[in-house]
Amino acid sequence: FGVLDELVEKANNISSQNLNLRLNVNDSTDELVEFALTFNRMMDRIEKAYEKMNQFVSDASHELRTPISVIQGYARMLDRWGKEDKDILQESIQAIKKESENMQDLVDKLLFIARNDKDTLVLVKDRFNMSELVEELVKETRLLGADRVIESHVEPNIMVNGDRDRIKQALRIFVDNALKYTEPGQTVSIKLTPEDNCAVVTVKDTGIGIPEEHLPNIFDRFYRVDDSRGRDKGGHGLGLSIARIIVLRHGGRIKVASKLGEGTRFKIYLPLG
Repeated sequence: FGVLDELVEKANNISSQNLNLRLNVNDSTDELVEFALTFNRMMDRIEKAYEKMNQFVSDASHELRTPISVIQGYARMLDRWGKEDKDILQESIQAIKKESENMQDLVDKLLFIARNDKDTLVLVKDRFNMSELVEELVKETRLLGADRVIESHVEPNIMVNGDRDRIKQALRIFVDNALKYTEPGQTVSIKLTPEDNCAVVTVKDTGIGIPEEHLPNIFDRFYRVDDSRGRDKGGHGLGLSIARIIVLRHGGRIKVASKLGEGTRFKIYLPLG
């Protein structure tokens, strides 16, 4: 019963400070080896989840620090010179408004991810016309990206069962990224076709592309292919993570292909309804 005694002792001593506790498998009898291995695998999962949570909190704090610092800086400037200088007053008001909106956007995204992690994210699913949704998306994209070439091909009457607003939110993220990293005059294409019992939305651009070594990580939270480039273009590195959550919650999947200097293609598969 050495393994059981060790289990009781280590279970009583587990805390956030020593999640690396494991049972010694070498001293286990054949009957208890699998039991010890199961306990160790459970501790591996707990430790990994705890590390992921700590990283998430650290990243979120880092992202919030920048707008808070900007707001504090402009508040000090207002206090010193804003009462007499109308230009400083106006500049400070605009900056504070912009950074507060940036913070609100970040908080909304963090709450979305937290609800998903806690499995309290509510999706209002219904059967709807996916073709109409994508046509809306194309029209909006032509307004937003008037200096880009927006190509589209939408097969009619493709039906999907899902949360229309959330699916549009996910697709908007892919399209916005395509616009963000595509220069004026370059092409962004949006297609909707049926394929293998799925509605397939393809978002393709002729922009800067993503280095191959970064592709496995682009859906990670707070991940930026190039941190300085990401900050220059705006955003928190949460968009693709949120889009992936929405697609997976609908039983879908995402395929991505990219070549540096030539562009990126995302294919989003959602089950037909």
